[in-house]
Amino acid sequence: MAVTPEADTRTAERRARDEQIANEPPLPHPELPPGTVLRPMESFLDRRPLAIAGVVENGLVRPLDPTVTLREHSRVIIVASERP
Repeated sequence: MAVTPEADTRTAERRARDEQIANEPPLPHPELPPGTVLRPMESFLDRRPLAIAGVVENGLVRPLDPTVTLREHSRVIIVASERP
């Protein structure tokens, strides 16, 4: 997929701050107590994450698979693409 370059509309101050952040060294790994068992992030969640495809219609997200149902008050992360 080809990416079309766009004009940089950031202010000079914002560009300078972004460069400063990009040039900072990465943070060190946290120090864990000996014997700590590492677990994947999913193990800390009440339910396993679910990725589904959907479409936005009139400002509402509708799953493409009609068999998918989500609990009332489910938490969702929306990742959007401008491609049709």
